[in-house]
Amino acid sequence: MRKHARAAGLAVLAAVTTTAVSAQESSAQRAACTPDVIRLCFGDIPDVPRIKACLRRERQNLSTACQEVFNAVDRGGASASATTRRRG
Repeated sequence: MRKHARAAGLAVLAAVTTTAVSAQESSAQRAACTPDVIRLCFGDIPDVPRIKACLRRERQNLSTACQEVFNAVDRGGASASATTRRRG
């Protein structure tokens, strides 16, 4: 399971990162979406394009934190970590 979680984290990072971002932002994005990848897209691990498609398809079922990551990416790469930090 740990191997799948790591693969999911790396896949999420690749799926939601459209530009170069700092390590802190990448970590926040990964932390926000990894549980959703495991919960909603487990069968797609480690295929990054399939995970990305799955997360977009399941968008209304995403956790608030992961939804905010996708919203930031859709707005053009706004800082997801700033959004995550605001929430607590």
